[in-house]
Amino acid sequence: MNYLKDKIDMHKKMVDSLDLKSIEDVAEVITKCYQNDGKLLIFGNGGSAADANHFAAEFEGQLSSIDKGRKALSALTPSNMSALTAISNDFNYDMCFVRFVQANAKKGDVIIGISTSGNSMNVINAMEEAKKIGATTIGFTGESGGKIKEIADFLLNIPASNVSIIQEGHIIAYHRVCALVIKNLFGYDAM
Repeated sequence: MNYLKDKIDMHKKMVDSLDLKSIEDVAEVITKCYQNDGKLLIFGNGGSAADANHFAAEFEGQLSSIDKGRKALSALTPSNMSALTAISNDFNYDMCFVRFVQANAKKGDVIIGISTSGNSMNVINAMEEAKKIGATTIGFTGESGGKIKEIADFLLNIPASNVSIIQEGHIIAYHRVCALVIKNLFGYDAM
């Protein structure tokens, strides 16, 4: 029972200190990207990889039953396991998302790197590559923001140190980002 109470208390603290302006800024950048026929590339490791897939699915599919029938929005994740393992083997693991960015990103696209620590080298390297291409970079991090804080054009930082709380905060944040983008593009509240 204490675990549940602790989780609820942490969520309350996180929600109270979450930077709503950052969520709005991220939604605006993504909206402009789509208005200019751009796409999203989203990646992370472990649970953050699952979040990347979930985030992309909200754009390609629907955010809620209210959101049925709108145009699908392009959002890519590095879900090809053969490519990820081959790149990790042939180059090194720190390059797996760099190659994904090189193969798929163009100037004007938005690149979202998810790392609870903000220090995942494969995410950092890919974000640096994206900047060279001329894509806008957004970091989803936790607590300090790590090295990603220094390189991301926009940062959505969850003010927590517990990884599961950070990941849960990311889910709350990207659902709100998706809802705002949909409202901006299609004129209705999808949540």
